[in-house]
Amino acid sequence: MRIDILHLASLFLCVNLVRSKGCVQLDTYSFDKITSKFTASLIKFDSAYPYGPKHDAFEAVCEAAYSSPDLLIGEVQVKDYGDKINEDLAKKYNVNKDDYPLVKLFVKGKEPINFQANDDKEFTADNLKRFVRSKSGVYIGLPGCLEEFDKLAGRFLKTSCPEEKKKILNEAELLWDKAKGNRENKSAETYVKIMRKMLEKGDDFVANESTRVENVLKGKINKEKQIEMEERVNILHSFSSSRDEL
Repeated sequence: MRIDILHLASLFLCVNLVRSKGCVQLDTYSFDKITSKFTASLIKFDSAYPYGPKHDAFEAVCEAAYSSPDLLIGEVQVKDYGDKINEDLAKKYNVNKDDYPLVKLFVKGKEPINFQANDDKEFTADNLKRFVRSKSGVYIGLPGCLEEFDKLAGRFLKTSCPEEKKKILNEAELLWDKAKGNRENKSAETYVKIMRKMLEKGDDFVANESTRVENVLKGKINKEKQIEMEERVNILHSFSSSRDEL
């Protein structure tokens, strides 16, 4: 009987410890100690048993951020009954029960910033990633995007000198030669082709191409084409003047 009880207890503990991959559970005692070690911390304040599409979107960001050493993804689960775990943290950061799930970005030296989403359609993993990148400067990849190419895109966008743009394009072409696998090669090719078109047609090409791709996405296309177009939108955003905005 003792063995059975211990076995059941261990199973109970395992169930309780199931968490989102890559997400750190925080409480009153660990919050400051852990978040202070990172350049930026994306924290979701939620009920004790979170679920739903917004939670799913946040989970997708948790998994995507595993390769970002400067970014912590954490969750504060709040109980407003019984021992009221983490209720003090919620009050400290002005989070009300009606706000759940509320995502805040903590950046060293700055006041916490709320992630604003007007509706469920805006509370997406990609928008959360854009939020992190624009408000913290910490890189977290969007589907289809490549970090080294995103850096080149940023440089390409900031310079108005055609000769400098050509040099950056040349860097991108050399980097494209080193791409590994079909997926990475396809993304690298897209960055290079956008740079070539911008040199040929000017910076307005990005806005016009973004509109074209968005219209394609509104039509009837298969899943493979949809993914391709969505990734193209993400790469185009790397060349957009609004890349630093949500």
